[in-house]
Amino acid sequence: MRAVVLVGGFGTRLRPLTNDLPKQMLPVVRVPMIERVVDVLGSYGVTEAVLSLGYRPDAFIGAYPDGVCAGVLLHYAVEPEPLDTAGAVRFAALSAGIDDTFIVVNGDVLTDLNVAELWDFHKSHGAEGTIALTPVEDPSRYGVVPIDDEGRVIEFVEKPAPGTAPTNWINAGTYVLEPSVLDRIASDRKVSIERETFPAMVADESLFALHSDAYWIDAGTPDTYLRAQLDLIDGVRANEVAVLPSDEIDSSAIVENSVLGADVVIGNGTIVRNSILMDGVTIGPGVRIHDSIIASGARVGPDSHISNLTVVGADVEVPAQSELTGARLPESD
Repeated sequence: MRAVVLVGGFGTRLRPLTNDLPKQMLPVVRVPMIERVVDVLGSYGVTEAVLSLGYRPDAFIGAYPDGVCAGVLLHYAVEPEPLDTAGAVRFAALSAGIDDTFIVVNGDVLTDLNVAELWDFHKSHGAEGTIALTPVEDPSRYGVVPIDDEGRVIEFVEKPAPGTAPTNWINAGTYVLEPSVLDRIASDRKVSIERETFPAMVADESLFALHSDAYWIDAGTPDTYLRAQLDLIDGVRANEVAVLPSDEIDSSAIVENSVLGADVVIGNGTIVRNSILMDGVTIGPGVRIHDSIIASGARVGPDSHISNLTVVGADVEVPAQSELTGARLPESD
């Protein structure tokens, strides 16, 4: 069983964390996001993951030089130029010589979806393609997918206007596809699988979908990237270790519902809540950090207040007594 993992995006919504690093190489409770995605695929029998690469492919190749991630063989498919979602799938699949049923996943989605169940549903319905669906409160940001009683997709509505969606079940970013889908994708231009390939398959009645209530989160924004990690330490999804023995936390400091990387230093009287501090972060005394992300090597000066999804980039120096609310440091151009 083989899978194409889409990891070619620039991760603009997560800047400055992605200024020099693809978002799938960012840590999720100290494990690279890509490793968590591939590990789940491997648990369902995927033996080779084809990484569809675009932005900073060297980061992936350097991290896994032996071509193995979470026990799964890797194949690197580096796009010569951005090809959009369908183009990326086609390029990666042909690069790896895929000629049988295969899986496609978005590399910034963290989920407990039962991939084997999706595969079996696909096979039993004789589908050309099958999409996993997940329910959301606001479907306007996603591809909305109404289905009939047999699971056949009726239409594919990409990012409908608020209040107009026919259902709250959306495209969860995991597909099972037949190689014939590759023939539908033009080779000489960008092609969107959501806006072009899937609607064409709907017209041919060859696209199916399966509802799933499994844990699912698109970790591509500061809010969801933060929440995905807190879900792994507070029991929502798991109870992983939040603080490491190498972290130096003053006895008067308070750290609550937060994830610390290695060698984090937190000064006296500081309070950290619902936040992420990556490797080597140093926090001075009297600091307040709430609902924010501090990247590796950053230093926060004394008596600073950081809140409301502020994102501090790697190695940034935050001056003493700074007041940051919803800020991005450094600011994007």
